[in-house]
Amino acid sequence: METVQAALWVVVLLVALALLFDFMNGFHDAANSIATVVSTGVLKPAQAVLFAAFFNFVAIFVFHLSVAATVGKGIVQPGIVDTHVVFGALVGAITWNVITWYYGIPSSSSHALIGGIVGAVIAKAGASALISTGILKTVAFIFVSPLLGFALGSLMMVAVAWIFRRSRPSKVDKWFRRLQLVSAGAYSLGHGGNDAQKTIGIIWLLLIATGYASTTDASPPTWTIVSCYVAIGLGTMFGGWRIVKTMGQKITKLKPVGGFCAETGGALTLFLATTLGIPVSTTHTITGAIVGVGSTQRASAVRWGVAGNIVWAWVLTIPASAFVAAIAYWVSLQLY
Repeated sequence: METVQAALWVVVLLVALALLFDFMNGFHDAANSIATVVSTGVLKPAQAVLFAAFFNFVAIFVFHLSVAATVGKGIVQPGIVDTHVVFGALVGAITWNVITWYYGIPSSSSHALIGGIVGAVIAKAGASALISTGILKTVAFIFVSPLLGFALGSLMMVAVAWIFRRSRPSKVDKWFRRLQLVSAGAYSLGHGGNDAQKTIGIIWLLLIATGYASTTDASPPTWTIVSCYVAIGLGTMFGGWRIVKTMGQKITKLKPVGGFCAETGGALTLFLATTLGIPVSTTHTITGAIVGVGSTQRASAVRWGVAGNIVWAWVLTIPASAFVAAIAYWVSLQLY
């Protein structure tokens, strides 16, 4: 009886750790949702985080759990995951999130989590325990999502410039200050839809591993879904202010029309990835879109040095979080 109770407490603590990661995901990625709308002056910071948090949660009613299914069933072979693997994965992801938040680097919480899972699983059973298709499509979108964001953001900027070429700048600015509320809402919806599901997936993985859910279940328990969307919404509400300035001003200077195009391009990319069940980085997506918008003005409008530092963080995310996760897996074996 005591052994069963102890096992249950381990599961409860790991679920709490997963929700902490989800909260930090929202906290860390809040900048992605609000940086453009704050830097253009359309919303004040306090208004923007409440606005983004609301749409993060509303995503629960919009998207199917395709991304959660990929994380929960499409990354690791059945029977490999245990509580030690989940602990290692979450510690690896959280550690990388804290480091990049502290230095104001817009890295990917999503890929930190995937890297954490990969590192802990390899530490336990080797690379053969991973499902290559799930890993490959996730890794592919490290490159696809920013490129797609870049293409859509720049194309929208060119289209808008052509459509409004005879309009007064003041009139265009007035219209797009309103339209940016729509694009910011859409982007926050996509952010909540893709990112909250990654934590749903890791909790689902834990519940399957410990016998509290079955691999034949079509979806995880309802409490898992609701708690993850609430956690990411609360994280967004408290906001990652260190990264807002990097995303909103350091890469390129944005006006409302540019903010609208970047957010809309990013939102379309997130909607596509979430529909396909691919866990992508909202950071990669919006950064690509912002760079795309800036590059339509002139190449020098983009601070390529800042963008380059961000790309290095992207490249390092999965191996760094995997390395920490492998160590955390070993530590967990000594603890319990």
